[in-house]
Amino acid sequence: MPDAPVIAQKAPFPVEVVEGKTYFWCACGRSAKQPFCDGSHKVTDITPVRYTAESDRKLFFCGCKQTGKPPLCDGSHARL
Repeated sequence: MPDAPVIAQKAPFPVEVVEGKTYFWCACGRSAKQPFCDGSHKVTDITPVRYTAESDRKLFFCGCKQTGKPPLCDGSHARL
């Protein structure tokens, strides 16, 4: 049975991203550096999601780890 992600928080994480910078979103929910990966997933079968910013702007990274559009929030936390 695959590991289930841990809900880090029931709201998105607002992040100011920088154009061209690559981010690794924590998909397992175990990272102490939410919403980004710190390597905690290594005890699971879940891997982080790579995201490269297309422009400088504020994005909302999923905090509940249930999004259908990883790594960004799609409102799934409203159904928890």
